[in-house]
Amino acid sequence: MVTDLERNAALHAVRSAATLCSAAQGRLVAGETLTKGDDSPVTVADFAAQAVVVEALTDRLGSIELVGEEDPADLASDDQASLRDGVTALVSTQLGHDVAAGQVLDWIGVGGSDGRSDRYWTLDPIDGTKGFLRGDQYAIALALIEDGEVVLGVLGCPNLPNPDGSTGAVFVASGGEAVAYPAGATDPVRVGVAEPATLAEARFCESVESGHSSHDDAAEIASRLGIVAEPYRIDSQCKYAAVARGDASIYLRLPTRPGYREKIWDHAAGKFVVEQAGGVVTDVDGAPLDFRHGRRLEENRGIVATDGRFHDRVIEVVRDVLA
Repeated sequence: MVTDLERNAALHAVRSAATLCSAAQGRLVAGETLTKGDDSPVTVADFAAQAVVVEALTDRLGSIELVGEEDPADLASDDQASLRDGVTALVSTQLGHDVAAGQVLDWIGVGGSDGRSDRYWTLDPIDGTKGFLRGDQYAIALALIEDGEVVLGVLGCPNLPNPDGSTGAVFVASGGEAVAYPAGATDPVRVGVAEPATLAEARFCESVESGHSSHDDAAEIASRLGIVAEPYRIDSQCKYAAVARGDASIYLRLPTRPGYREKIWDHAAGKFVVEQAGGVVTDVDGAPLDFRHGRRLEENRGIVATDGRFHDRVIEVVRDVLA
């Protein structure tokens, strides 16, 4: 059960992180360094975004359990002082007051849960690193998981183009519906998946980076399904947002190497947004995503997200091609 307090806290947290990340990306695109050394600016933003999400959640909800991508140990040593200072400066700017480095490390450290309890949050502070570095698409992805099931998903997509011509949206999924807040709007707009009459009218959504999912296999699958439209290639969990609001009908993340298992923060929020918008998300074998096994989807391989109408047929072809 998700409370209004939790939903509102999560929305506020993702909006705060999105503001921080947008400012950091703007400085990066302008050629400005965010640290004194040669540390990656995206790394600075990753740590800082995790800190402000935790600050926002704990300020409103008290103690929480979180599976986060970033580890404060990576900032703690003396040789990482410039990186730590850069993270602290970004957090202080976003919160509007000076914050001690130790407090920032404590907030980041809340994300150290192993993901094996009955109820916990999971966060990817910047999903789509290469998109972020290019000044393109990335997402802040926050989800609440209860008894192995996602019950709340919030997906911040600061650079996603909207149908009305604006840029940026936050998607919130809970209680049987998915809504979007475009460009900082206070009133949400309900979103729903596309409903193409035939598979031939569907459109694929896939990763920009071929290392994340096999483009060749995806092209073969599209051919067998009779899909002729060019794939919509976009970074990060923004792909889930695109499927949820009907920009595309099918998202494939096909295994690129044997034994690889997806991290839970890379999919929890996005997959729930699609499901609450009326779609279906499984692994490539058609099994539901299982969040009961820690920080990775140990019992699943790959991801297939669709608008739902032809999901079984898509799975059939995916399995045949992968075999």
